[in-house]
Amino acid sequence: MTPTPTAPERRIRLGDFATIVEALDYAASQPTGINIHSLRGELAEVLPYAALCEQSRKLAGQLLGLGLQPGDRVALAADSDGDFIRAFFACQYAGLTPAPVPLPAPFGGKDAYVAHVRRMLISADARAAFAPPALAEWFSQAGEGLNLKLSGVLTDLAGARRESPPAPDPDGLCYLQFSSGSTRFPLGVAVTQAALMANVGAIGREGLGVRADDRAVSWLPLYHDMGLIGMLLSSLAFQVSFDLLPTGAFVRRPGLWLDLISKGRASISYAPTFGYDLAARRAGASATADLDLSSWRVAGVGGDMIRPEPLRAFAAAYAPAGFDARAFVASYGMAEATLALTLSPVGQGLRTDVADADGLERQTRATPPAKPGARSREFALCGAVLAGHRIEVRGAAGVVLAERQVGRIFAAGPSLMKSYFGEPRETAKTLSADGWLDTGDLGYMLDGQIVITGRAKDLIIVNGRNIWPQDLEWTAEKEIASLRSGDVAVFSVPGGDDDERVIALVQCRTTDSVAREALRAEVANLIRARHGLEVHVAPTAPHSLPQTSSGKLSRSRAKSLYLSGAFEGAAANVTA
Repeated sequence: MTPTPTAPERRIRLGDFATIVEALDYAASQPTGINIHSLRGELAEVLPYAALCEQSRKLAGQLLGLGLQPGDRVALAADSDGDFIRAFFACQYAGLTPAPVPLPAPFGGKDAYVAHVRRMLISADARAAFAPPALAEWFSQAGEGLNLKLSGVLTDLAGARRESPPAPDPDGLCYLQFSSGSTRFPLGVAVTQAALMANVGAIGREGLGVRADDRAVSWLPLYHDMGLIGMLLSSLAFQVSFDLLPTGAFVRRPGLWLDLISKGRASISYAPTFGYDLAARRAGASATADLDLSSWRVAGVGGDMIRPEPLRAFAAAYAPAGFDARAFVASYGMAEATLALTLSPVGQGLRTDVADADGLERQTRATPPAKPGARSREFALCGAVLAGHRIEVRGAAGVVLAERQVGRIFAAGPSLMKSYFGEPRETAKTLSADGWLDTGDLGYMLDGQIVITGRAKDLIIVNGRNIWPQDLEWTAEKEIASLRSGDVAVFSVPGGDDDERVIALVQCRTTDSVAREALRAEVANLIRARHGLEVHVAPTAPHSLPQTSSGKLSRSRAKSLYLSGAFEGAAANVTA
C-alpha cells in the first residue's frame, strides 16, 4: 500500500463550505486522504477522500433502508479505523446525527463500560448503535430494552435496501459530542453543521494558515473533540492528507507518533501536554537518531492545562532531530465551542507569564513577582480569540475585568453549541439567552491573549487563599522521583469551622507499609514547604485514580469515589 500524497500543487479550500458533506464532496476531487495505521505502526488501510465519499454514500442509503429517519441519533464506537470514519460520514450523508462513543480503556472493565454506553444511548435517545465485532456483544447488552432499531456491526447493513439521502441542512445537527468528563451523567453537546464549519474555517484560515503542502498526523482518540474535529474533520475540510495512529499505539510506543511525522514530512500535529511529556521521557540518542522533525511547523498543545516545563523538555530532547520550539501553538477551547476558541500565533512558540502566587491566591490578580525568589506560578498564553468570536473575563458581579484580573471566562460566537441535547435546564445554566457561554474556566487577559488558571469547580479556598489543585499535583509529580504524571489527585472536602480540608490521593506502587508511609510523609512535607499548606495525604493502589474518556485525571470523580469509601483504607490512612 502507498499512503495518499501531500500533493502541494493542489487547489486548496480552507473550510469555506456550508456542511461537512460539501467539504467531503470537494475533497473527493483531490488525491489526498486518510492513512490508517495499526497498533504496530504499520499502514493498515489507505482511504482516499474519493473512496471515503463513495463508500459513505452507499452506507448512507443502507442506513436509511433500515427505517432510520433524518435527525435520528446513531451511536458509533469511535475506534481509530476506517469503519468508524465511514459510518460517521454515512450518517452525515443520510441526515442522521452520529454520537461517537469512547472505547473501553478508561473504564476499568466490561460492567463499567457497558453501563456508561447505556447512559450515553439514553442521553442521545439513540435509534441505532454500531461497534467493531469485538465490542458488538457489549453494545447489545448496553442497548437491551432501549428503542434501538439495530445494534450491531457495519456488515449487518450489507443486505439493507438503499434509500436516497436528503439534501444536507447547514442548520441541522452534525453530531453529538459527549464531554470527556461527563461519565456519570453524560451531556451530549449538540453541534450544528454551521457551527462546525465556522470553527474549522476560522482555525484553518486565521488560526493556523493551513497550506497546500501541509500534512497532518494524530494519535488522539476520535471520540474526543481534539481528535475528531481538530485532526480528522479539519484535515478533510482542508483536503489535507491525514495519518492516523491508534491511541493505544502511542501510549505503548510514543516514538511511533514522531516516526510518522518524520517519514511523512508532516507539518501539523496536536497533543495535550502529557503526550509531549511521555514522548520526552522516552527520548534518547537512539530515539532521535533516525528522526527528522524539521517539517513540523504546528505542534499544537491543548485539551488540558498547558504545562510549560514538559514542553521545554520535549523541545530540548528533540532539537537534535530538527524540532523547532517555535512550532508550539498553545490553544484553548472546549466541546461546547465545537473545539477552539483561541490559538496563539503560528511561529511564536510557547509564551508564558510568571505571576506572584500570593497575589493570585489573596487578590485574584496576576501581578509579576514582587521580588526574586518569591513564590510564583507560570502560565501559558493561549492566544487571541478566533475571528468572529468574542471572549471576556468577568468578575463575580458580571463586570468585564481589566487585564491581569482573574475571573470567570465567557465566550460567544458562531461555533458555540446549539444546546446540550435534550437537556434544556443544563443548557440554560451554561448558555445565556444572548448567546454567551459560561466556560466554567478561570483566567485573565494579557496582551490580547487569554491565560487559563484552572477550572472554577476545582478551586480550593483555605483561609482566604485560592488554591489551584494542579499546582499541588504538579509539585509532587515533578519533585518526587517515584511519581509520574497523573499519580496525584488533589481536592477539598468539608472540614471543621466552615473551612475546607485538602486531600491528596497518591498512587503508590508498593504494598510495603514503611515505603507507603514514607511516600505519604514526603508528599505532605513537600507541599507544606512549597505551598505553605497542610494536606492530608492518602496512598492508593496503582491505576486507581479515575480518568476521563480522553485520558485526563478526573478530580471530581476521584473526590466522589473518596467520599463514597471506594478507596479502601484511604480514609484511614489520611493523617496530617
